[in-house]
Amino acid sequence: MARVCEVTGKKPMSGHNVSHANNKTKRRFLPNLQRRRFWIESEKRWISLRLTNAALRTIDKNGIEAVLEKMRSEGKCA
Repeated sequence: MARVCEVTGKKPMSGHNVSHANNKTKRRFLPNLQRRRFWIESEKRWISLRLTNAALRTIDKNGIEAVLEKMRSEGKCA
């Protein structure tokens, strides 16, 4: 399963570990993904999403219905 947020589209980034001697080795910055279930009142069903903490904050602010509508308009979900 890909480490991608279903709402924001955030993916892993790459960068360097930098030692005290300034040696650089490759590393990955992974998004803070959470699996959450939401009750959709208009459809009378649960949906399960894999989202970042930032997406959870967006849902708290705008509501799950508004976020789902935006995702559907962008073609991200059915």
